[in-house]
Amino acid sequence: MGIVKVTAEVSSPSGEFREVEFLADTGSLYTMVAPELAEDLGIEFTTTTTAVSAGNVRSEVPLGFGRLRLMGRENTIIIGAMPVPMPLLGSTSMQALGLKVNPSDEAVELTVPFPPPA
Repeated sequence: MGIVKVTAEVSSPSGEFREVEFLADTGSLYTMVAPELAEDLGIEFTTTTTAVSAGNVRSEVPLGFGRLRLMGRENTIIIGAMPVPMPLLGSTSMQALGLKVNPSDEAVELTVPFPPPA
């Protein structure tokens, strides 16, 4: 499977949405953004976790909550801040929106039908 990128809108729980290009990373549990982007979005960190990178490097990562809009869906997600070359859309964020990466066509697609908005 190749690199799968997707453009989504992200914000703090009460902030303005901002369009961001993400790398859909099925190996990442949480969505990760650079600390500067997290600060710009107004993400408030409430806890930390230990992250292990692909190079087996361990680091403490602050976690907070944000909002994500993608493919006509929106939900609250966990966002971590660490120095990443490109924002990473983690698997829990994709699951929260009922999305998955299709390895055949290397695209993010819907997996779970959501009810129409009221």
